[in-house]
Amino acid sequence: MDIVTDGPVLVLQGDFDVRSTWEVRTAIYERLDCGQHVVVDMSDVDAIDVTALRVLAVATRQASLSGNHLTLRNCGPAVRRMMHLSRLAHSFEVERAAAIA
Repeated sequence: MDIVTDGPVLVLQGDFDVRSTWEVRTAIYERLDCGQHVVVDMSDVDAIDVTALRVLAVATRQASLSGNHLTLRNCGPAVRRMMHLSRLAHSFEVERAAAIA
């Protein structure tokens, strides 16, 4: 798992699983602690497991409780499928794609 940062945007690349949850969690909470609205770009995530989704769900809840926001962006089919299979889909704020005119 690689994390590319661009201010409050974290671009995740590779497999997001139990082996990379600590690294992603740390990056998210560093930004939330600074009061930033955090965007996690998932466009380059090849696979995700339930442990990783739980980290994102807890971070989303913690952000909300502290008056911040954590938004997921560009969730591909594999990520969305796992969100629904794990029954965690309702736990996330997912950025909606802009309508093409």
